[in-house]
Amino acid sequence: MRAARIVWYAGLAVLGAVVGLAGALVQSAWFPGGLLLALTACAGLFYGGLRATGTQVGVVAPGVGWLVAVVLLSLGRPEGDQVFWGGAAELVYVLGGMVAAVMCATIPRLPHRDGRSGSPGM
Repeated sequence: MRAARIVWYAGLAVLGAVVGLAGALVQSAWFPGGLLLALTACAGLFYGGLRATGTQVGVVAPGVGWLVAVVLLSLGRPEGDQVFWGGAAELVYVLGGMVAAVMCATIPRLPHRDGRSGSPGM
């Protein structure tokens, strides 16, 4: 069971990197709709990871993948090519994605399927 959970979290991290890459490209291509789409995809992925796993690690795994992709894209290349040029939309995308991850990670408890709240053992 533990190996399956590790594979699940690794898959979420890869999906976070893909969403980070796609969001970085979309947010600048179709401003302002692309920015809204990219932030919605981030929030949906983070909340979906929380709901799918039932733990905050389900938010952290795609959040780390997203952050790694965004940081690598912001570094640029020696030739001068880069995705982020330091505009307001890029800043809103980076900060908004981080805020969405923190908001989803700090949701205190998920309701159980039978409607009760609290820890699973109770």
